[in-house]
Parts: sequence; C-alpha cells; structure tokens
Amino acid sequence: MAHPEPPTANMNLYQPNSATRKPRILLAASGSVASIKFANLCHCFSEWAEVKAVATKASLHFIDRVSVPKDVTLYTDEDEWSMWKKIGDSVLHIELRRWADIMVIAPLSANTLGKIAGGLCDNLLTCIVRAWDYSKPMFVAPAMNTFMWNNPSRPSHGLMGFHLSHHKESWPVEIMETVQWLSLL
Repeated sequence: MAHPEPPTANMNLYQPNSATRKPRILLAASGSVASIKFANLCHCFSEWAEVKAVATKASLHFIDRVSVPKDVTLYTDEDEWSMWKKIGDSVLHIELRRWADIMVIAPLSANTLGKIAGGLCDNLLTCIVRAWDYSKPMFVAPAMNTFMWNNPSRPSHGLMGFHLSHHKESWPVEIMETVQWLSLL
C-alpha cells in the first residue's frame, strides 16, 4: 500500500520550481571504472545547473572526492541511513527526487542496471530510481564491457523499462550511448 510522502521536516532540499533558478540535476554514479570521469561530469553540469551527486559504494573506488566541485554535495549510502532518526524525519532518497528536475546516471554499471531492471532498491541510488517521478526526465549512460552489454541475460532481465524512449509503454528513460556522454567532458 502506498503511503503519502511525509512533509519535509529537517531538510530544505525541495523548493517549488521557479523560472529564475537554474535547472536542478541529480547526477549519479554506479560502480564502473568510468566513474573516474564523474568529477568532470559534475564540473560540466555545475557550470549551468545546480548539481547534487549520488555515488554508490562501488563507484567510490574510482571517484576522486577532492576533484568534485565544492558546490556539489556528494551523497552516499551512509547519508541515507544517518539522516533518518525517527518516524516523521525526512528520507534522503525522497528529498533528492523532489529536489531534482532531471536525473542522470553516468556511468550506469551492469550491476546497477540489473538491480534497477529487477526493481531492487538496496542503496541510495536504486532507492531514488525506484521512487523517481517519471514525469521528470531521466537519462542513463550504461558503461560496461561490450561482452557484458551484449550478454543474453541483459535482454531477458529486460532493461525492462530500459527500452526507453523507443516504446510508449516503457519507462520514460533515455539511454545515452557512451560516445554521447563522454563528449560532454
């Protein structure tokens, strides 16, 4: 049974849209070696947008936190669990999905792709995706070895919704090819 979202208590992440503010981008990295480029992506987006970032535990092996722009807050699983203390407190993954106008997952690892396609939500990133408001755009940039991408199990686990903008009944998520998202750097 779905429950209404609690009012924002302690966090002031969400503010109504304003025509004068910059777009709000929630940029996320999962555990691919391509996460080495994550700080560069943060810099590129923060030049013209407000950016908040999410990194999975595996992606932190590749991300140089010192290189992430100072004005970009980097959230991890630990933040999800440490911010909530009692019933009625704000929940980070809900606050971040409210705050964002758009979500970009770059890179999207094979592991996180499988979790999302299967509806799993065992970390901050996958909880945000599970709770995402699909009236807002989401872009994903898969980054994995070609053999992993072409593996027969990928179509069977479906990319379920990740046959994205090609089918009206699919989730409204746009897949960016590696060349597209690397050209942003």
